[in-house]
Amino acid sequence: MNLESPKVNVAKSTEYLFNALNDVKNFEKLMPENIAKFEVIDENCFEFGLKGMPEIKLVKKGGTPNSQIVLGAASSKLPFTLTGNLNAIDADNTEVQLAFEGDFNPMMAMMIKGPITKFIETLAQNMGKL
Repeated sequence: MNLESPKVNVAKSTEYLFNALNDVKNFEKLMPENIAKFEVIDENCFEFGLKGMPEIKLVKKGGTPNSQIVLGAASSKLPFTLTGNLNAIDADNTEVQLAFEGDFNPMMAMMIKGPITKFIETLAQNMGKL
């Protein structure tokens, strides 16, 4: 299952956004209003929970300085990645798009497609809060 957020223009440099996203505690600022839990486990991992959804632990998997950051599920039960793609428009403006890629059975995919789509759209829209 592959989902993408709309592209969002953020009035920040790619370097600033990359560094902000590289610090996992900053993801709390991107979370939707219905967040029930946010906990930093270590500098590469955080766990969050939204009301009515199971808690999810995300780990930094890698990235390319100033252009991409990749997070993935800490658990192999629900394997997925969340990739943030950063494209410089100019020195002070960046186009951000989030991509979600997961390997789920059709029933699970059908159940989570709507909530995950809304979630990554919210994360992208909140990039300006960093």
